[in-house]
Amino acid sequence: MSKRILIIEDSVDIRENTAELLELSGFTVETASDGLEGVRLARSWNPDLVICDIMMPNLDGFGVLQVFSSQTELSSIPFIFLTAKTDRSDMRKGMEMGADDYLTKPFQEVELLKAIEARLKKSKTLAPVLESVSDLKAVHEALAFLDLTTWTGEKKTQTHAKKQVIYAEGDHPIRLYYLAKGKVKTYHTNKDGKYFITSFIQEGEFFGFVDILENQAYRESAEALEESQIISVSAVDFQQRLKENIHLEVFFRKALTSYLLKNEKLLVEMAYQSLRMRVAMVLVELAETYGSNTSEPLIIKLSREDLASRVGTATESVIRTLSDFKKEGYLDVKGGEMTLKNIEGLAKLKY
Repeated sequence: MSKRILIIEDSVDIRENTAELLELSGFTVETASDGLEGVRLARSWNPDLVICDIMMPNLDGFGVLQVFSSQTELSSIPFIFLTAKTDRSDMRKGMEMGADDYLTKPFQEVELLKAIEARLKKSKTLAPVLESVSDLKAVHEALAFLDLTTWTGEKKTQTHAKKQVIYAEGDHPIRLYYLAKGKVKTYHTNKDGKYFITSFIQEGEFFGFVDILENQAYRESAEALEESQIISVSAVDFQQRLKENIHLEVFFRKALTSYLLKNEKLLVEMAYQSLRMRVAMVLVELAETYGSNTSEPLIIKLSREDLASRVGTATESVIRTLSDFKKEGYLDVKGGEMTLKNIEGLAKLKY
């Protein structure tokens, strides 16, 4: 079934020429001559992607995007701005509001087709990721199979101080780790020495198993964010248990798939989302990882450098964004602590 694309454009020539190009490329196309007509058509037709001009009568492109962002049934539809305006402030406003891409007229046919392909691919990639949610019940089931409390093989229980490295990128994995108490981060360091946090580990989670399963050197390092108690067992013993118990192997293979999907999702978000959205997503991630089920504000102790390395931006940019969030009532900042006051609001940010 061909993908459905809605073109919202007040210029007859551009609207018809673009529609003809997309139809010849195998897409099903509907068109609207202004923003109001476009919103009505989107609600009834449910397109896979929208291409929208900015300067239009009745309701401009920014207004259309605002409507899309505020309505659940429209908010996930990829949205590309198409405009003759080249002012960087307009481009920035569009992207911060949540637009997925921005093309300036006149455009090359290949530019438009590549933009559409990229946005549709992104949308397809995120769909299965949204379904792969961390399941602590599955972790506890695996624990029952692995049974660390009565482990007969070689086993260590160690306390790691804050900032102590548990394993280093490039080392050969010889142990499986389980976080009994505390907080741990994993991170990748590039050739310039800059690091990017790949995950936050919470109590009751295994880590370090991905590279054991794939039989390769660690692609990331692990470090304690605070004093942490970690149980570790021999990788050789762990692999033997996998061979002996199909349920255990299924769990860790699913965990491997979830890890890869979450990292792919992260890379997509870092590439396409605005800075505000990226900071908000990481704060929500921290709340989901280290928060409780209570409605009380959550206090998080994380350096601005670590937060910036998870977001993928400069520390100064994170500090400015946190200051904006504080003014908007989402959080309080005091010293090295952040108090998240409105996690639900951060999760619902559209731009």
